[in-house]
Amino acid sequence: MTKALITETVRDYFEGWFDGDVERMDRALHPDLVKRWAGEEQGAPLPSVTTKDRMLALTARGEGRKDGVDRALEVEVEDVYEDIASVTVRSAVYHEYVHLVRTRDGWKIVNAFWRYS
Repeated sequence: MTKALITETVRDYFEGWFDGDVERMDRALHPDLVKRWAGEEQGAPLPSVTTKDRMLALTARGEGRKDGVDRALEVEVEDVYEDIASVTVRSAVYHEYVHLVRTRDGWKIVNAFWRYS
């Protein structure tokens, strides 16, 4: 049951992005989200952090709609320990490592590290 709830949260995050659905994105993200892109050059400093507020604004603008042409997602729950989890997500556009924490309101994404596929 726990893995199903974690997967549901990750799907809210990705499908919310693809659909421009702010409600689903909001439901998936922890208020203290830290999202980073690995960048283009090896050894280069990491680009700035994307916050929950920024993700919600980008989602509301429909920035992810172009990425949802191929909506296939491979969600692999790598590890769950008490109230933390680590997940790998592969899509046609992204390869992402996601960390979640269980809160009073359910599982929330607190950290994401991604690259284009």
